[in-house]
Amino acid sequence: MNATHAPSAPRSSVSGTTAAAGKLSAAARGWRIRAFWVTIIFLVPALSFYCITVGPYAIESHTLWRVLGSIFHAAPSALSEKETATAHYIVVHLRLARVALALLVGAALALSGTVYQGILLNPLADPFTLGVSTGAAFGASVTILMGWASWKLAGISLLPVVAFLGAVGALSLVMLLGRLHGTMHPTTLVLAGIIVSTFLSAWISLLKSLHEESLSAIVFWIMGSLSGRSWRHVLAIVPYVVAGFWIIMTHAREMDLLALGDTAAFQTGVDTHAVRRRLLGAASLVAAAAVAVSGVVGFIGLVVPHVARLCLGPRHRQLLPASMMLGAVLTLVSDTLARTLLPDGREIPLGVVTAILGAPFFAYLLIHKKRTVVL
Repeated sequence: MNATHAPSAPRSSVSGTTAAAGKLSAAARGWRIRAFWVTIIFLVPALSFYCITVGPYAIESHTLWRVLGSIFHAAPSALSEKETATAHYIVVHLRLARVALALLVGAALALSGTVYQGILLNPLADPFTLGVSTGAAFGASVTILMGWASWKLAGISLLPVVAFLGAVGALSLVMLLGRLHGTMHPTTLVLAGIIVSTFLSAWISLLKSLHEESLSAIVFWIMGSLSGRSWRHVLAIVPYVVAGFWIIMTHAREMDLLALGDTAAFQTGVDTHAVRRRLLGAASLVAAAAVAVSGVVGFIGLVVPHVARLCLGPRHRQLLPASMMLGAVLTLVSDTLARTLLPDGREIPLGVVTAILGAPFFAYLLIHKKRTVVL
């Protein structure tokens, strides 16, 4: 008896179908990446323009165009002399400087968070993890307590300077404690960061309890704010962000290999300990500079890298600049809400707004990843 068999597809047809599916997947991924960059490149200037116009003193869009044009001597002003002076001061010295600083702070925090998560292989790593934020908060608390906050150094308040030194000092202590047998292991670094953060948080709590008259100032700084910042703060943070971004981007390939584990990275010729040390130092200096001028702003360095990975994938050459752009947008939106939601010019601390926006969104990401891949 002859058995009847269903005809099988030729092997060449199966391989051709697989190749076509692969090409389609690659094309869809490429389209998604292009759409992301077109959207974000358009969104940043458009959102910045809008955020400059809103506030207790509303700026009309045509007035903003005239002020911006007058900066570059590209457009004559049709406003009265008094209106021109008022609008020019608000736009240039208050709104534009604050928007620029919000973009830089958000980009710096997101960049550092992406690096931390990549080299520590920990999806919950951010500037808090290694004690950078807590070190800056401790330095700021001591400055406020000692009455040094009003002192000036090169035209900048002493507060962000000491906060930066506190962040760098905390990082140095974490790296010292994180050395196990002369090398730095990701797990040991995370544990050392938790130890240093807990220790410094206890000292901050002690300072607040002993000097209640300084309590409100310390708490407000710890919650984060860009109120009262100027172009001096922008210029102070720019060198750290630019230098840190350049150092980190030159190690983008090594970060991809570190994500596979130290053994796999070492077998491809990567000096894992040296690369991790350089990346850790660069990311921490960027984060320290951001926290020094803005206070403690949470969830930017934690949430944004996950969003960027969902949009573009894990390759760091695209992930790093994408995280910076998304972090800049999220911080700008949060800061605009912080200064416009309450009446009479009162402001909500920036860190409060980022936490309110970031915590539910991170919960959504956690649920989404749990359904698809292991976090």
